[in-house]
Amino acid sequence: MSTISIRLPESLHRGIREAARREGVSINQFIASAAGEKLAAWATEEYLGARARRGDRGEFESALARVPDREPPPEDAL
Repeated sequence: MSTISIRLPESLHRGIREAARREGVSINQFIASAAGEKLAAWATEEYLGARARRGDRGEFESALARVPDREPPPEDAL
């Protein structure tokens, strides 16, 4: 476990304190969870970006062209 000291605007500290209270966790737990969520979001964005760069528009359109053109069943209709 590491310890860090950060400076926060009072309004942000107040919001974090209130959110942690509502969630029933400590401010430390709340901030650690928020940081973990942010890191996971960045990792997901990088992963999806790498997958997108490997994509091929021509192959996608070719696969899409093989899908039958018909109305969806009633349970799938919007």
